[in-house]
Amino acid sequence: MTPVVRSEVDGGTATITLDSPANRNALSSRLLEQLSAALDAAVADDAVRSIVLTGAGTVFCAGADLVDPPGNTPGARFGFPTILQTIQTCPKPVIGKINGHVRAGGLGLVAACDLAIAPHDATFAFSEVRIGVIPAIIAVVCQPVMTPRSFARHVLTGAVFDAAAAAASGLVTEVVDHAELDAAVSALTSDFRLAAPDAIARAKSLIAELPLKPLDAQWEWTAAISAVQFQAADAVEGIAAFREKRPPRWAT
Repeated sequence: MTPVVRSEVDGGTATITLDSPANRNALSSRLLEQLSAALDAAVADDAVRSIVLTGAGTVFCAGADLVDPPGNTPGARFGFPTILQTIQTCPKPVIGKINGHVRAGGLGLVAACDLAIAPHDATFAFSEVRIGVIPAIIAVVCQPVMTPRSFARHVLTGAVFDAAAAAASGLVTEVVDHAELDAAVSALTSDFRLAAPDAIARAKSLIAELPLKPLDAQWEWTAAISAVQFQAADAVEGIAAFREKRPPRWAT
C-alpha cells in the first residue's frame, strides 16, 4: 500500500509530509495512523531537534476524508483528538510549514503546531458550517491561539480568509512569499538548534500550563520552576559556556 505520510531527517530536523495530494491531503484514518507513527519516531530520535509538518501539492490539508473519516473518540490511539494532543504536547518544537490551502480539520493541525509559517497565496476556511456541521474538535486548539472576534467570525461564516487575516487572528505566526517559505522555516530550525532541547521541552510545558493557573498561584509556581531550572544540567552547561565564551554542547 502506498504511504500517505513520509518523513525524513536532515540536519536535526524531521520533516513530516502529508503525502496524499490526490485527495488534497485529507484526514483519513490511514493518514492519521501513519502521521502518528511519524511523530512518535521523531520524538524518539535524539538526533531530531525540531519537527516540520507540511503537505505535498498545493493544499496543506483539506480537512476530514469523508470516504475514510478519522476517528473522533478522545483517547483513541489514531483518533484526531489524539493526533492534535500529540502535536501540541510534543517535547520538541513543531513548525507548521503551510505549503498551500487549509480547510476545516486542517486548521486544527495548524493551530496545534508551536509556530506556523504560511505563504501569501494560502487560504483558510472553517468550512464546516457550510455543510451543516461545526468545527467542534479543532476548536480546542484553534480558539486559544486566535483572537475571540476573529475566531467567531471565521467559524460562524465559514468564509475563506487569506494568510494575512490568518496571521492577524493568531492562527499563523508569519506570512512570507511562497519562494521564501523554505528559507523562513530553515531559519527557525536553525534557531532551535541553538537552544537546549530539555529547556525547550520545559518551556513548552510552561507555555501550556501557566494560563491554567490562577494569577496568584502563578508567581509561586514559576518561582519554584525557576529554582529547579537553574540547577538543571543544561542550565549549568549553558551558563558555563556563556562565561567561557564558547558554544554550549547542544549547539555544535
